[in-house]
Amino acid sequence: MTRHDARAALIIVALVVVVGLAIGYIVGLLTRGDPVAYKAPEAPHGSFAAPAESVPQAGQGLPGWTDLYVNDWQDLLDDEAEARVRRKLIALYDLSGIEMTLVTFQNVAMFGTHQELEPFATALFNHWGVGNAVRNDGVMIIVARYDRRMRIEIGAGYDRSWNARMQRVIDTGFLPSFRADQYQEGIERGVDETIRELTGAYPGEQGAGPVMRGWSWIWRLVQRVGEWIAVVALVPVAGFALWLRRWIRNRPRPCRSCGTLMIRAGEDADDAHLDGGQRLEEFLQSVDYDVWHCPGCGDMRINRYSSWFSSYGACRDCGYKTLESHSTVLTPATKTSTGRKRIDYECRHCGASHSETRTIPKISDSNSSGSGRSSFGGGSSSGGGASGSW
Repeated sequence: MTRHDARAALIIVALVVVVGLAIGYIVGLLTRGDPVAYKAPEAPHGSFAAPAESVPQAGQGLPGWTDLYVNDWQDLLDDEAEARVRRKLIALYDLSGIEMTLVTFQNVAMFGTHQELEPFATALFNHWGVGNAVRNDGVMIIVARYDRRMRIEIGAGYDRSWNARMQRVIDTGFLPSFRADQYQEGIERGVDETIRELTGAYPGEQGAGPVMRGWSWIWRLVQRVGEWIAVVALVPVAGFALWLRRWIRNRPRPCRSCGTLMIRAGEDADDAHLDGGQRLEEFLQSVDYDVWHCPGCGDMRINRYSSWFSSYGACRDCGYKTLESHSTVLTPATKTSTGRKRIDYECRHCGASHSETRTIPKISDSNSSGSGRSSFGGGSSSGGGASGSW
């Protein structure tokens, strides 16, 4: 690539980056969440309280928790999804102190009661003591699969406006997937939306700037509407990228010596002007070369274009992009110790070879947390939250 080619490409890339940053920044500001404003209640909200006689008492059918974060008794999540949800809830607690737990089961009747989901959820929340005992900021997500109902029960520390906010989360985050019997997808998406409602940002984006938040929101919108839209949108983008690369390579260019427009040689004529290493790079499709010659003064120029999707690296001895690598695990990593692997390199051009040993990180334990919690904080609910059915 010549200096003129590089300058044109950089201008176009800069324009694309500036427009992308501007779009992300604007969307990030427009979709900025309103996080929890903590305020310990002076007294429970009486209007939210379920009738005492309809709430099951501890020891009369109320189950005990088996995990502080995910109690997937209905097996709606596979192991990997359950670990992802648990990590998000652990991070939520470590970041904000909010205790949020997920519970799934068949139906309310399996616990020996014929109550509606709402009073059962309030009783279970209080039986477990979800949330901080002073702030009462706990959140419990319940999914009763065969009742085809769900609820987000919130602590007594949330004011009445949070009922509507949790209803929006249920309607837009959980129910669209639940109606298609895509429970794992709905739970993961709904948990993300709940965390965003509580903290103002999606999991992993707390503290991120508006540009990152904006593009994250755009991507989640694309996923919600359908992956096919992403494909449709990416087709012109990919087409533009390919057109730009081809235009940069094929556009007429003046000779540096006499100013005459140069002529590009064909693929067969290219090889006559390439050395052995360059021809091997083209054979391995790691690099492509264009040869340009001037009809006026005979000057010649060889331009090099690396492949975007090549597994070959540059050899440190001969410099050609003909180095291949193979990995061998020497010691597997575990949850308590790192592992080791050996990477063997060999150049297809000069035959040089070398090896290096790298450390494999420990396997992360999805149950580990800096919080070190072993029980809920003793919070309570007075019946606030929202419900949904499908």
